[in-house]
Amino acid sequence: MDSKTTDSGPFLSSLRSLGYGLLATLKDRVELVSLELQEEKFRLIQIFIWISAAVFTAFMMVAFASLTLVYAFWESARLAVMIGLSSLYGIALLVIVLTFRRFLERQPKPFAGSLKELEEDSACIQAET
Repeated sequence: MDSKTTDSGPFLSSLRSLGYGLLATLKDRVELVSLELQEEKFRLIQIFIWISAAVFTAFMMVAFASLTLVYAFWESARLAVMIGLSSLYGIALLVIVLTFRRFLERQPKPFAGSLKELEEDSACIQAET
């Protein structure tokens, strides 16, 4: 019985080392994903705050500028001013939407670091076999 125990000792030790290595690698990957999640959450909150502030300020500016123009041209060209303002706002909306789409396309992919590390791990495992 002692010979069986000593024979399986190195094998169990090797398995144990392999398990510890796998757990350590998994722990590192989970920590990386957790860090990237935090960064993405922080970035999304920042974007939301900036967009909210810009939208509120732009709305107030546009509303008061429009009221001022319509009031100034009430007697002479109220309809022309309203049509002009509507056209201007439509063009501005189109430019903003297109610019925002371009901004979103340039953003890094979420979890790019984790995916890269997993690909490197996969390549290392395939190279060893």
